[in-house]
Amino acid sequence: MRTVFFGTPELAVPTLAAVAEHHTVQAVVCQPDRPRGRGRKPEPPPTKAWALDRGIPVVQPEKLNDGSFEHWLKDQAPDVCTLAAYGRILKQPLLDVPPHGFLNVHPSLLPQYRGPSPIQSAILEGATETGVTIMKISLEMDAGDILLQERVPIQPEDTGETLTERLAALGGEMMVRALDLVDRGEATFTPQDESAATYCKLFEKADGRIDWTQPATRIHNLVRAAQPWPIAHCAFHGDIIRILASEVLDEPATAAPGTITRAKKDRLVVSTGKDSLAILRIQPPGKRPMAVGDYLRGHAVAPGERFESVP
Repeated sequence: MRTVFFGTPELAVPTLAAVAEHHTVQAVVCQPDRPRGRGRKPEPPPTKAWALDRGIPVVQPEKLNDGSFEHWLKDQAPDVCTLAAYGRILKQPLLDVPPHGFLNVHPSLLPQYRGPSPIQSAILEGATETGVTIMKISLEMDAGDILLQERVPIQPEDTGETLTERLAALGGEMMVRALDLVDRGEATFTPQDESAATYCKLFEKADGRIDWTQPATRIHNLVRAAQPWPIAHCAFHGDIIRILASEVLDEPATAAPGTITRAKKDRLVVSTGKDSLAILRIQPPGKRPMAVGDYLRGHAVAPGERFESVP
């Protein structure tokens, strides 16, 4: 089938690659280059870099709804448009261009976790299962009819990064299957159950701040969910320190939230609002990520010292 692919971040690349292997990708539509890094030099989105390396045209419209982009899309005459994490809202005139509409990869079991951060939100909430949904895009966010859906267990060691990689790979496979169904005239779409819908918000830098009055399980889930961004963090000795790995302990909190109760050779045990949390891996300011044992060999940490929440 002829398709125009809409997608921007690394999460979208596996779907783009899978679709391009089995169908004709006429062009890739992604967001404009954005300044990144310390030098703030504009860098291309991952989907753009992937497409240009393979000779696929790339379009990066600043405006979507002034008529010119709609005219361009009509000229491409796609049978269907495919989308994965494009990051912008499409209005009805664009959705009406391809005869088979827009098919979207959403990394959750819709109608659960509609919104921009379904992977991080599922981990943060302590879910043990998530999945991937292929749906037809409608005007309401993530509310379109479902074509395919598969469940995926969330492993105890999963982070936002590892779960994203797994779901992205599955999403690519499922999108190819979805296109094949559409191509054969065998696609069956099922409306979502609106009564079961839940929503998530965009993760921002401030969402990585650790609140030590929260239960240990909640803080541990934040440590997992906030990787690779915005990274769970707190204040220690006046500096911002990143917490990269932790473990919930089956022992009650014995001091004020954030207080270090034991400094062992491979961990710092910290009291929280409920139960205790072992900190296993950290990143001090200006340093590389390191095991807590390595940190303790160069820094004296005594019981009674405290991690503070960042205001």
